[in-house]
Amino acid sequence: MEIRTLRYFLAAAREENMTRAAELLHVTQPTLSKQLKSLEDELGKKLFVRHSFSIALTEEGVLLRNRAEDLVLMADKIEQEFLSLDDITGGDIYFGLAESYQIRYLAREIREFKKLYPDLRYHITSGDTEQVTEKLDKGLLDFAVICETPDERKYNHILFPEADYFGAVIPSDSALAKKEQITAEDLTGLPLFCSEQSWENDIRPWARELFSTFRLEGSFRLAYNGSMFAKEGLGILLSLNNLVDTSPESGLVFRPLSPHLEMKMYLIWNKYQSFTPIAERFLKQLQGSFAGR
Repeated sequence: MEIRTLRYFLAAAREENMTRAAELLHVTQPTLSKQLKSLEDELGKKLFVRHSFSIALTEEGVLLRNRAEDLVLMADKIEQEFLSLDDITGGDIYFGLAESYQIRYLAREIREFKKLYPDLRYHITSGDTEQVTEKLDKGLLDFAVICETPDERKYNHILFPEADYFGAVIPSDSALAKKEQITAEDLTGLPLFCSEQSWENDIRPWARELFSTFRLEGSFRLAYNGSMFAKEGLGILLSLNNLVDTSPESGLVFRPLSPHLEMKMYLIWNKYQSFTPIAERFLKQLQGSFAGR
């Protein structure tokens, strides 16, 4: 199975049309059809359902698409790593980032680093801890930023200079908006929005015996989307500070939880990881900068 063939497969899966995929790949349609048929024969599975003017993935095709995307990304990353070995002005660094106001510290370091290495190219993937660590473990990322204590058996880490804290995002016309802080008793029986990760790892131990009275109305990986549901009065969003707009014009307010629920942020990387020169230099800058704060 060749990487080129996987690129052909992904293009066809994305376009759902053999003619358009062939045009994008700059090959003839018969060539593309032959490559995809050879791939099906190699795997012994039908990957596409072919219609008159379109194609669609089979269940086996969906599985291959998920695997092929990672394989192609890895191949591209390896190629860029070797190209950057002799590049003293730049290269590629891959980050996976959880949502946090503390990301501003990382952005500032990248800004300063680009003054020294103007040809730096950085690639950002956003997601929760599970999503970004999965990509880190596969070697698709150089670094990940997560909001839970890292597994020190697998990862090295740097602690961010500050911490976030949890609060409730509430419609400004709600009775709860008049409170300065929100307790577990305030949330009993109310419809709540939260990420699944935070619900289990943070809210459950914070609420203690009252957690059984909490009702998860819906889970969101992105706080902004959750805030839109909260704004429409469908529930209260439990989220970290500074992730959504709670300005006077927003119709929402943010009230910290009480007792205070803090969340530390960590930049992590795999133990025994081999970095490109540009990633190694960036890590040294980050270690020096964060240690001095």
